[in-house]
Amino acid sequence: MCETCGCGDPGLVPVEVQEKILSGNERQAAHNRAHFAEHGVLTINLMGSPGSGKTAVLEATARGLTHRHLAALAGDLATERDAERLTAAGIPCRAITTGSACHLDADLVHRALHHLDLHAVDYLFVENVGNLVCPAVYDLGQAYNVVALSVTEGEDKPLKYPVMFHRADLVLVTKIDLLPYLPEVRLEVIRENLARVMPEPLVLPLSARTELGITDWVAWLERERAHRHPSGVAAHGLAHQHGT
Repeated sequence: MCETCGCGDPGLVPVEVQEKILSGNERQAAHNRAHFAEHGVLTINLMGSPGSGKTAVLEATARGLTHRHLAALAGDLATERDAERLTAAGIPCRAITTGSACHLDADLVHRALHHLDLHAVDYLFVENVGNLVCPAVYDLGQAYNVVALSVTEGEDKPLKYPVMFHRADLVLVTKIDLLPYLPEVRLEVIRENLARVMPEPLVLPLSARTELGITDWVAWLERERAHRHPSGVAAHGLAHQHGT
């Protein structure tokens, strides 16, 4: 299992500590958050299972936000395939290969930021390692947690992995174009299960393939960025109009 967080390790023993085990990560996350705020960048921590459609959602996002500057960090245990896909979609992207760690942390994100120019970036998407457990625990400095939940994963994932969805600000129910072929999966039941574990349920069904629902997702991003960085929205928008 994960060598970093120790999830599922029966050899773990309790020890007395004087400082929270994640305090170092929290300090780095606060530094990252200040860095994003300084540049007027809305940062999204995009989480979900392997194959939930995270990369496809970002590819569709790039097509829907052509008037904005996007950047991404793509985390995975091995290979840079997702980063290559995002780069091909026109999103400047840096791969973060974790080796055996099942999540990204604030320090990994901070180090990767040195390879991105955030001065003209409106949105930074951190595509976390495919996992419905550990990524929810680690603050990266993001503004929002967004979880991609594919209809092919079934109706019960929110109930089986409540921590992930409890910490989600928004859930994208992906691959809804496949619902006609999944008679055992009902969108209304997924919504009901999410409402049982999310403090403030917010769900957007979409299909990256057909782009159904992408307009709603883009509208949510634009609304939240205007709320978080109103001066940055105006400044970056002016820069885009002048082609700088």
